[in-house]
Amino acid sequence: MNYYPGKVRLHWVRFVGLLSLSSFMLGGTLAYAQESDVTQAPNTVNAGIQKSLTEQIGTGRGDVDSPGSSQYLIARDPFRSIRRGRNLFQRKFTMEQGLGPRTGDGLGDIAAEGSIGAGLADSCAGCHGRPRGSAGFGGDVFTRPDSRDAPHLFGLGLVEMLADEITQDLRRLRDESILQAQSRGASVTRALVSKGIRYGRITVNPDGSVDPSNIQGINADLRVRPFFHEGGTISIREFVVGALNAEMGLEAFDPDLAQAASGGKIVTPSGMVLDGSLDAIEAPPAISESDDPDLDGVANEIPVSLVDHFEFYLLNYFKPATGRQTPNSRRGKQLFERIRCTRCHIPSLVIDKDRRVADVETRYDSRRGIFNRLFATAIPLMQEVGGSGSPPAKQPQGQSFMVKSIYADFKRHDLGPNFWERNFDGTLTKEFMTEPLWGVGTTAPYGHDGRSINLWSVIMRHGGEAQNARDRFARLSNSEQGQILDFLGSLVLFPPDDTASNLNPGDPREPDFPQSGHGNIALPKLFNNPDDLE
Repeated sequence: MNYYPGKVRLHWVRFVGLLSLSSFMLGGTLAYAQESDVTQAPNTVNAGIQKSLTEQIGTGRGDVDSPGSSQYLIARDPFRSIRRGRNLFQRKFTMEQGLGPRTGDGLGDIAAEGSIGAGLADSCAGCHGRPRGSAGFGGDVFTRPDSRDAPHLFGLGLVEMLADEITQDLRRLRDESILQAQSRGASVTRALVSKGIRYGRITVNPDGSVDPSNIQGINADLRVRPFFHEGGTISIREFVVGALNAEMGLEAFDPDLAQAASGGKIVTPSGMVLDGSLDAIEAPPAISESDDPDLDGVANEIPVSLVDHFEFYLLNYFKPATGRQTPNSRRGKQLFERIRCTRCHIPSLVIDKDRRVADVETRYDSRRGIFNRLFATAIPLMQEVGGSGSPPAKQPQGQSFMVKSIYADFKRHDLGPNFWERNFDGTLTKEFMTEPLWGVGTTAPYGHDGRSINLWSVIMRHGGEAQNARDRFARLSNSEQGQILDFLGSLVLFPPDDTASNLNPGDPREPDFPQSGHGNIALPKLFNNPDDLE
C-alpha cells in the first residue's frame, strides 16, 4: 500500500535517496586507498573492508529478483553496489584469491604482448589511488620503453558516456550520408561534427563506399575510444577486465564481453551497449568459469558479479573538484581561452542521456569546507519504478547533463616529437587522446609517460598541432603565465573521506575530529544491521 501520497511521497523518495546516497561510497567505515578486509587481517580498531571476498561476491550475478546478487543490488540498492565496487577497487587481493602471476611471468615477446611489462599490483588503488596516496604518479608500468603514467579515474563514467554518444552521432551522420548518396546517385561529402567537436569529413559514394581519408582524430570506424592515452578501449567494462588481468593476474570470465567479442550485442548492467557487429570488443581472458588460463590453480578469480560492481562503481565515480578561485586564477582562465588552448581542451560538454544514479559537485567553500576547504553537494539522479516490488527498483532519470570543466575534445592529436612514444618493435606512436584537464592541478607529473615534472614544463613540451598555442603561451609575461598556472592549479582531485558535504557537514569542534570521520561524504550508518557494512 502507498502510505505517501502526492507530494509527500515525492519528498520521502528524495529523502530516502539522499540517505542512501550519503553512505554509497564509504559504507560504515572510512576507506583509505588500499585495504585488506577484516577477515584476512583482523585488528583492534577494526580498520579495513568489512566484508570478505565471498560476501562481496554474494549470490552471483542473479537477476533483479535474486537478493544478494549484483543485478539485484544495482537495480534495487544501487548505492550499496557502488560502495561494494569501491571496496573491491581498494581491496588488496591475495594469491589464494588468484592474484598473479604476471603475463607469462614477465617472460616473452613484449613487442607482441605489452602486458608482460605491466607489473604486478595487488590492488586497483595501487595505481589509481586518490590524493591520499597515488593519483597518476608518474611512469609506473613498462608497457612501453619509456613507461606509462597511470591516470586518475575521477569522472570515468562521464567520459565513457560522452565518447559513446559522440560515436553514435558520427555514425548516424555517416549512415544518413550513405542513404543520400544512394538516392541521389552522386557522391556526398559530409562534415563530421558532434557536440561542437569537428572530426573532419567523409565522402560517400553512390555504391555506399566511404572515403575516410579526411577523418580527423579517430579511426575510420568513427568509434571514439576514450581509454588509454593512445585511445584504445571503448568501455569501462573492458578496461576493468583487462586491467585486472594485465596488472594483477586476476582473470575474469565475463559472459557479456564474451558474447560481444563473438559478434553479439549486449547491454551491461550499467547500461553500456556493446555491439560486436559494429566494434571489436576485447574478449575476457577466461572462456568459462572453470577456465584457469594462468594455471595458478584458481579458476573464476573474478566472478561476473564483481565485474558488475566494478563497472557500476566507476560509472558513478566522483568527478574532479573546482578549487579556490582568485583574481589570478580567473584571469588565467581568460588567458587560457585567449591563447586558444580551448580549441582542443574544450571546457564543457553535454551528455544527452545520463546513466548515473548520482552526481557530486565539489567546490571550494571557505565557510562550509573543512579539510582543503572543499564542500561536496550530492544529488541523486534516479527514480523509482512503480510496481517493481519491494524494495522498489530504481533507474537513472536519463536526463541531459552538462559536464563542466572537463577540458577535452575526445580526439587524438600529434603534439610533436617531444610527445612521440617509442614502442618495443621500433615504431613510434605519434597521436594521443587529448587529456581531460579536470584534476590536473593535483596529478603531477604530467604527460602520458609522466616525464614532465610540472604544468609549465608540460605546456612548453607541446608542439605539432599545439605548436601555435604553446608559442602564444611562451610569449606571455611571467605574470600572465603564472595566472594560467593558477587557473590550472584550481582543477583538483579531492579525498572523499575528508570532504564535508550536504550529507555530512562535519563539525571540527567535536573532540575526536578528524579521526571520527566527521565531515566526509559518508554519513554514519543509520541502522545497526551488520549486513549494511561493506
